[in-house]
Amino acid sequence: MNTKQNQPLLELGWREWVALPALGISALKCKVDTGARSSALHAFSVEEFYKDTKLWVRFGIHPRQRDDEQVIWCEAPVSDVRQVTDSGGHSTERYFITTDLVIGDQCFPISMSLTNRDTMLFRMLLGREAMNGRFVVNPSVSYRQGKKTL
Repeated sequence: MNTKQNQPLLELGWREWVALPALGISALKCKVDTGARSSALHAFSVEEFYKDTKLWVRFGIHPRQRDDEQVIWCEAPVSDVRQVTDSGGHSTERYFITTDLVIGDQCFPISMSLTNRDTMLFRMLLGREAMNGRFVVNPSVSYRQGKKTL
């Protein structure tokens, strides 16, 4: 039970379709990763710039798995810059952004790092911080919140 809202926790599978509407991303396959503390979004050609004295980033994303042809260009304010250690133990400095995530009928803001995930199967990881108090994960199923097409 979600004690914050007195509603049952929504069930997620080990992978789900999500959207990031503020970034212009209407459908993206996401790996639900309870082993990752923070969420991560695939990004390449990341450039920082200032808008009204605030640090922003501009970056590209390949929304489809195994497809480097389609590109969505995004811009977002930087919420943080910090060190992240990946599953291989390598530490890198990453930009973090905060944007709305849509999964099923839920929409809420999440923080995520930007990193090049070209060699990874999924363009996004949904980490524990974003799921906390909202979801329960069933690793034996996929797409519990519905399927989308790109």
